[in-house]
Amino acid sequence: MALPLHIFEPRYRKMIADALAGPRIIGMTLLRAGWEHDYYGRPPVYEQGCAGRIEQHETLPDGRSNIVLRGLTRFRIVEEHAGEPYRLAAVVPLRDASGDEAEIDAARRAVMAAIGRAADGPLVLVIKPDVPSDVFVNALSQSLALSAVERQSLLECGSVLDRYRRMLSILEFQQLERESHPGPSEPTVH
Repeated sequence: MALPLHIFEPRYRKMIADALAGPRIIGMTLLRAGWEHDYYGRPPVYEQGCAGRIEQHETLPDGRSNIVLRGLTRFRIVEEHAGEPYRLAAVVPLRDASGDEAEIDAARRAVMAAIGRAADGPLVLVIKPDVPSDVFVNALSQSLALSAVERQSLLECGSVLDRYRRMLSILEFQQLERESHPGPSEPTVH
C-alpha cells in the first residue's frame, strides 16, 4: 500500500536524505504507550513494523519534504543500533503463512458483510474479484477507521487468514460498541 508522509523533524529529514542516497527503504514501527515522556529519545516501540520504499519525494523550500512510501514487507526488529539521530535496526522480514483459499475467501466475504452492516448498507458488498486477498485485507487495514493498536494487531497477524479473522473481530467489536453507545462515531472507508 502507498502511504503519503510529511517529514518535518530534523532527525527524520536526515533519515530521508540517507535513504534517498541509498536503497530508498525505511521502516516504520508504532511507539508503545507512554512514548510521550521520551519522544525525542528512544521510547519503546513494537517489535514488528513495515518496511517501505520511497516512491516519490518532494523537498520543500524550508527543508521539510513530502514523500510517498510504498509498503514492501512486514519485519521484526532483531537489534537496535546507535549512530544516527533516527533509529537504526537489524530486522528480519516476515512472510505471511500460506492458507486454504476457500477459508480465506469465506473470511473475506464475512469481513465485507460486517463492513456492510456497520455502514447500514447491504449485507454483502461487491468488489472486483481479481484483487488478491492479501492486497485487499491490507488495503482495508489502512483504509478503515481503526486505532493505531488495532492496526498493529493486524500487522502482527502471521497469515492472510489470521488478518481477515482479526479484522472481523475488530469490526464486530466496533459494531457492539455502536449498538451500546449510539452516536456519530461510525466507521468510514477513506
